[in-house]
Amino acid sequence: MRDLKIPEQRHPEKAKRKDNPQPKKPDWIRVRAPGGQGYADTRKIMREHKLVTVCEEASCPNVGECWSQGHATMMIMGEVCTRACSFCNIATGKPPEALDAFEPGRVADAVQKLGLNHVVITSVDRDDVEDGGAEHFAQTIRAIRHRSPGTTIEILTPDFIRCGPEALEKVVAARPDVFNHNLETVPGLYPEVRPGARYFHSLRLLQRVKEMDPSMFTKSGIMVGLGEDRQAVMQVMEDMRAADIDFLTIGQYLQPTPKHHAVDRFVHPDEFAGYEKAALGKGFLMVSATPLTRSSYHAGDDFARLRAAREAKLARA
Repeated sequence: MRDLKIPEQRHPEKAKRKDNPQPKKPDWIRVRAPGGQGYADTRKIMREHKLVTVCEEASCPNVGECWSQGHATMMIMGEVCTRACSFCNIATGKPPEALDAFEPGRVADAVQKLGLNHVVITSVDRDDVEDGGAEHFAQTIRAIRHRSPGTTIEILTPDFIRCGPEALEKVVAARPDVFNHNLETVPGLYPEVRPGARYFHSLRLLQRVKEMDPSMFTKSGIMVGLGEDRQAVMQVMEDMRAADIDFLTIGQYLQPTPKHHAVDRFVHPDEFAGYEKAALGKGFLMVSATPLTRSSYHAGDDFARLRAAREAKLARA
């Protein structure tokens, strides 16, 4: 029986890789250890509903802050991913089980019990499933809408690279409020950072969402500190705007274990502020660029600001 708590079994494809040293984090990346009643209550609800969260599986540094406020990003379709990205701490390999038909209902029940105004739903990649899990996403969206009609829904999806166009159509037809798919890094680093994906496919995916539903907010993010340069980051911004992406997130890459991709450098907060200023100048409705920014960090507050930014833009037009 595979034990996902053992690194060699969690990431078998990385077991024989040479160790990359993990540099000491600068002061601006230090976070408090998770704890408190709010954190405990959120954890209890996740366990009772047998739900997986990307907060835990991906070792997010913000888990303590978010869970203390009752905010958890639920990860559907299991805890084993069919991809093997060099930056990611989610377990990899062949998923041991089929999709759980009862999971959408459990997610919806947890959202209702947590009283969430805004929820983020993400997933592992399931290349072993014919539609990549698109229908499972759609069912989860519909289940949340049924239980909590006032809750806004943000999804962070795989790239559906091995699926026909109908996979994306299923998800968009379920009408999430925000469609997020992360580009993760600059195109030149894809072979070593995201080898199972293709940069321009991911970009086109987000562009197609806008073509199918121009009113749907689109969102994407990258990490810095992987070895990219400023010019490459600027080009990604240009590519995203050409695809009409509304919301950009940029955060610092943090190396989960010595077997993962090395941290090239820790980007100073002033440089993040420069990226934010540049991105807003290129026409994004919203930008979150800080060392601790993650796709779902402060997502509810950001959604309210995103909606207000669109309304203000329309009023000026």
